[in-house]
Amino acid sequence: MSAGDPTFWRGRAPLLFPIVGRLNEDKLRLGDAVYPMKQHGFARKSDFALIEASESEALFRLSDTAETRAQYPFAFELDVCFQLNETTLHKRVIVRNTGNEGLPFSFGYHPAFAWPLPFGGARSAHQVSFGQDEPASLCRVTSYGTIGSEQVPTPIVGNRLPLADDLFANDALVWRDLNSRSVTYGAPGFPTLDITFPDTPWLGIWTNPGAAFVCVEPWAGMADPEGYQGDFADKPGIMKLAPGEERSFRMDVTLTA
Repeated sequence: MSAGDPTFWRGRAPLLFPIVGRLNEDKLRLGDAVYPMKQHGFARKSDFALIEASESEALFRLSDTAETRAQYPFAFELDVCFQLNETTLHKRVIVRNTGNEGLPFSFGYHPAFAWPLPFGGARSAHQVSFGQDEPASLCRVTSYGTIGSEQVPTPIVGNRLPLADDLFANDALVWRDLNSRSVTYGAPGFPTLDITFPDTPWLGIWTNPGAAFVCVEPWAGMADPEGYQGDFADKPGIMKLAPGEERSFRMDVTLTA
């Protein structure tokens, strides 16, 4: 994982909730009310409570507080479970509606992996191989961090994305029309990481050019369309839970020799 070098990015593997990406003007609009909400939401900078732990498993929880309700006026629980099984790290996040009204939200993973990996292979040899062919165009990310109306031709060759810093000169690569639910990351001929994400239909790949990491980010949701002024509950990528309902999102990372 990333070392959290503040020269490039302080993050390591944050969870994105209740939004993915950025809202137009950093404002969450609900009916006639407007709430301030920074990029990727508040979960990534929040303290989670440890619920239970063993040698191979740990469960953490984030619940609504007065501070979260000032940005997002809903009752919720956000559980994240980590389980280590031989060479696989299983991650499962559960979003739960503990309130008396519908819960609109998005969720995303944002883990950073060392680039290059420490198993061998030059940095320039690293690539992301997709589980299926991905011919669709990518979303254009605006300078503000929202999603532009234009499409960007895919940089994938067949099912392979050779990594290079200049790919990220204009921010993240964002796939909205994604066939794959798994990718393999690493340098051919060396141990790689198999990353599966069966519950998230979109994907972002990002780095800060020159940094020693690359983020592979399965998302269920994304940033506002450029100039969006509509209600948060109606924006693209929003899921809704009825009172008492929950929804889970899995991501597994396996070291493969």
